[in-house]
Amino acid sequence: MNILKLITLLGLGTLMSACGSVPDIASRNAPFETTGAALAAPEVQAQLPQAMRVTAINVRVPRTLKVSEANVFYPRADIVWRGDPIGDRHAQIQSIFETAFAQGTSDMTGPVDVILDVEIVRFHSVTEKTRYTVGGVHNMEFRLTAFNAVTGLPLAPTRQIEANLPAFGGAQAIAEERRGQTQKVRVTGYLAQVIRQELQKPV
Repeated sequence: MNILKLITLLGLGTLMSACGSVPDIASRNAPFETTGAALAAPEVQAQLPQAMRVTAINVRVPRTLKVSEANVFYPRADIVWRGDPIGDRHAQIQSIFETAFAQGTSDMTGPVDVILDVEIVRFHSVTEKTRYTVGGVHNMEFRLTAFNAVTGLPLAPTRQIEANLPAFGGAQAIAEERRGQTQKVRVTGYLAQVIRQELQKPV
């Protein structure tokens, strides 16, 4: 009888040990990235997208992100942007995201007030050399967290999103520019679609 009790206790101990371990999940392959903030707030509230009304959008473009103005095919930098006149690229990217996300959430009129927190990780567009020859990709990465504006609680864990939009090149780039489809117009419209789709995903 004592041997049976010992075996039972050992089995329970092994089971509890296995439940306590958490696997390391790559955020790029998962729909959501579980962050320390989310773990610290177990009261995460799942809300249906149609119940949301976005009341504020906070966009951060860290000054640690490296900017390149080099006119080469593929600069090694976090921010590459030529869709605005030369200037403060961090501020320009922030403005693009604020405008795009405001457009993408403008039709959300639900009863739950939501604040979007957005941190830019990468915004790598194309240089003049690339745009007027082969074309490329507008590669944009950011972290997104939606908070209940009243309780301050996250509605879902932070997710890291990568959005890629083909960048026209050569004669096509020039033709689209003449039609009013500038890089800024296309990127802003695309990001508006991205945020709408992301907020429609089940949590």
